[in-house]
Amino acid sequence: MIIPRELLAEKKAYFFEVQKDEFIFLEDESASFYFQVIRGTVKMSSYSENGQEFIQGIFKAGQSFGEPPLFGDFSYPNNAVATEKSEICRLPKEAFFELLKENHTIQWKFNSLLSNRLRYKSILLKEISSYWPDHVIMTLLNYLRDNSAEEEKSQFYVPFTRQQIADMTGLRVETVIRTVKKLQKDGKLEIRQHKIYLK
Repeated sequence: MIIPRELLAEKKAYFFEVQKDEFIFLEDESASFYFQVIRGTVKMSSYSENGQEFIQGIFKAGQSFGEPPLFGDFSYPNNAVATEKSEICRLPKEAFFELLKENHTIQWKFNSLLSNRLRYKSILLKEISSYWPDHVIMTLLNYLRDNSAEEEKSQFYVPFTRQQIADMTGLRVETVIRTVKKLQKDGKLEIRQHKIYLK
């Protein structure tokens, strides 16, 4: 957990529940709070003019989301929505910055966290513009495995649906389905009970 619950409570953070598909904040809203997932899952996404969703990130228990607008002082560039019943922590921006000033270890965690997210964006942007779908998907899956908290990475379970992988890469879901089958034939991943495992 990036900020311990007791420390958030000490700063008078607000803990609340959201239902599946409930929005936590909307694109273009003013960024006034720090958010952290206590339980459940949240996705941040945006939509193209033709309605195609592009997932910017999926965040699980212990992870934070929507911080760049706090540091950059701009509005949220994406929507944040719960993908299942979840518990969320909300801390006012001023209290969040005060907490960082008092805790250099947590401050360094955020430096590392934001740097890794920037790296992920640059890798994905390069892949989408330069490579075939199988290369794009394998790069995404390898990144997810390398940055997961799981100790066993030789049989990494990919915790996303084909639709979510499509939304994260900008590919069509039909392309993802076809490419995943090809990658299985090539021995680069396994499919068990419709779930994807990376070798």
